[in-house]
Amino acid sequence: MKLQLKKTNTYSDSTGDLIPFYKKNSLKNFNIKRFFFVYGKKKYFRADHAHKKCSQLFIAISGKMLLKVKTPTTSKAFIIEEKNRYGVLVPPKYWCSIKFIKNKSILMVINDRKYEFKDYLETFNSYKKYLQKK
Repeated sequence: MKLQLKKTNTYSDSTGDLIPFYKKNSLKNFNIKRFFFVYGKKKYFRADHAHKKCSQLFIAISGKMLLKVKTPTTSKAFIIEEKNRYGVLVPPKYWCSIKFIKNKSILMVINDRKYEFKDYLETFNSYKKYLQKK
């Protein structure tokens, strides 16, 4: 699986917006096992780790945040905010950091695996060593 932007359709009327995700179209090959919300304070980083097996889909619920995704040799940055209408699908073995740009921002993270402590690579050095073994 590659790093992907997952565009969403938006249906709007005078009462507001609806943004649906369909497993068959939007999230095919992504078996949802859990999701959670991260509330961040401006200028602070969250996440700052990698997963061995877990894929994650990052979607802004409100506010604005910077998602940095890197490997030992590459780096990409994504501004995620509710008005973008896309999510970022990050497969395993990518290092992710989230910086909240606006206070009271809310990020939803959808995972294809349940929480497993042993799946986390918590330092960039341990992440690089893990990749060298593979």
